Amino acid sequence: MKRICRRCLAREMPDAEYYRNMYEYIDNLDEDIKAPAGIYEKRLEACKQCDSLLNGMCRVCGCFVEMRAAVMKNGCPAVSRKW
Repeated sequence: MKRICRRCLAREMPDAEYYRNMYEYIDNLDEDIKAPAGIYEKRLEACKQCDSLLNGMCRVCGCFVEMRAAVMKNGCPAVSRKW
């Protein structure tokens, strides 16, 4: 049985290698649009506290939170925004 990871990021899952392309995409984002590392990590910490996080995905919008948090102009899609 596959484990459901509530409040986990993709990088914390046992099969993190599956998400390697996502991390390559984030690493290669243009610096003009990329969130600084400190802001990125702060956003991810907020996501980890959210009940809408499931298996690294936001249940509000369906995105991988690590990708959404990596782009500076993006925001939390929840009605009561976390970041």
